Amino acid sequence: MEAVAKLRNVPTSPRKMRLVAGLVRGKSVTRALGLLKFEANSGAEKIEKLLLSALANWQQKNEDERIEDANLYIKEIFVDEGRQLKRLRPAPQGRGHRIRKRSNHVTIIIDSKVEAIGSRQGLKDAAAKLETAPAAAPAAEEAPAKKPARRSTKKADTQTAADATE
Repeated sequence: MEAVAKLRNVPTSPRKMRLVAGLVRGKSVTRALGLLKFEANSGAEKIEKLLLSALANWQQKNEDERIEDANLYIKEIFVDEGRQLKRLRPAPQGRGHRIRKRSNHVTIIIDSKVEAIGSRQGLKDAAAKLETAPAAAPAAEEAPAKKPARRSTKKADTQTAADATE
């Protein structure tokens, strides 16, 4: 079961926040928290806090399950543009340059993976793949193997010529 958390009107440019979002997209929650904790980007702190909020939302929906056993991962994370605050900065000769102070909205969706690593179903799927693989292997063996090209050096050629004269 998935849980959603949204962070709105973050006073950072969406481009900078998308860099951090791409860093954790598809990762497990524990790995993502570890990455965000030591990331130098300022958006990492906000996304870390948002991820903890999504984790609390998931825990509230699934009170009977433990977080450690759930195998949670970040299913989706996306950053949308928020509103822009437009300001004027004085410029030479009485002009004014427009400053756009951007903001963004971040949405995180976390979910538990259907089958855990090393589960019986995963082992059955791996065994099924191995059974189909040998059927394709004999066709590859029928093709003749290429011999590596021989390289001759001048030194080797002179030695063989000297051996032939003796």
